[in-house]
Order: sequence, then C-alpha cells, then structure tokens
Amino acid sequence: MIKKAFKMKLYEGMADEYERRHAAIWPEMVDMIHEYGGSRYSIFLDRETNILFGYIELESEALWSKSAETAICRKWWDYMADIMETNPDNSPVSVDLVKMFELA
Repeated sequence: MIKKAFKMKLYEGMADEYERRHAAIWPEMVDMIHEYGGSRYSIFLDRETNILFGYIELESEALWSKSAETAICRKWWDYMADIMETNPDNSPVSVDLVKMFELA
C-alpha cells in the first residue's frame, strides 16, 4: 500500500462550501476512487492558511494516475474549480508532501 500526502489551497471564505460539497460527494466519484485503487482518503484544513492537507492510500501510483482521465473525475474538478486553486484543466493545484516520519 502506498501512502500519499499532498496539499491544495482553497480560496478565502470557501471552507464551508468545500465541506458541504464533500459531505454530498457523488456516489460515482466514490466508486471511481475505489476502482482506481484509492482508500482511507482524508482531507484536513488549516483554517489560518486555507491549505488543505490530503491523505490517501493507493494500490498503485500508475493506476491512480489514470483516474484523472475519467469523465467523473473531470466533472468533479469542474465542480470544485470555483472554490479552490486549479490548473488550466481545472485539476486542483496539488503539491505532493514528503513523508518525514511514521510511527506504526
């Protein structure tokens, strides 16, 4: 299992909307995450900076990278683009984090 951590950034004042949208995540989006090997997916917010910290466990980086090509993933990106920093294709600006310590 691959443990992946990353950060993204919300626009100012969008935390409640981000949380609302994720509370009502589309079932087909959940299915896609699982189909492409994702599990134990959590996202945390630093309210002082609007930085989101994501954590997901993956079966395979190669399989997970293919999830970005799915219609449902692109639809979700479009849905979220108005409340967070995105790339030209509406994918979230995401920076991978380096694991520095783990206590099992």
